[in-house]
Amino acid sequence: MVSDFQRPGDVFLADCPARLAVEIIADKWAVVVIYALSRGPRRHGEILALVGGISKKVLTQTLRRLQRYGLVSRQVFGTTPARTQYELTELGTTLVVPIAALTQWAETHGSAVMEALDAAENEQWLQPASSGGHGPHMRQVPHVRSA
Repeated sequence: MVSDFQRPGDVFLADCPARLAVEIIADKWAVVVIYALSRGPRRHGEILALVGGISKKVLTQTLRRLQRYGLVSRQVFGTTPARTQYELTELGTTLVVPIAALTQWAETHGSAVMEALDAAENEQWLQPASSGGHGPHMRQVPHVRSA
């Protein structure tokens, strides 16, 4: 029933706060960085070493964005050279359980998703060139190495 989707706070409404949550977790690096920080504070280089495939620049951009959302705090220590540490805020820690659930889902169903993707890509190769099929796409799945 369409009327069920017309209430305030509904994800289909343009001003729904749920859209912000989707925007945050739709960024693959944000989710992986939050998960990397879930076991405690880390320095930039530690996060970089832990998260496979992320560049220094993208990590910095991701950490800044998470700071703006109030999910990550940055602390600079007055040592020489200066030492900077990142950690989840109280708000940021509220995302650990949902992200862990998504991680569990991916571990359980990831192979089925990859099989479906492979089947779709193989189907594209079988289509005539004029149909718009472009062949397989590179798939990069962010990975957090265990600490």
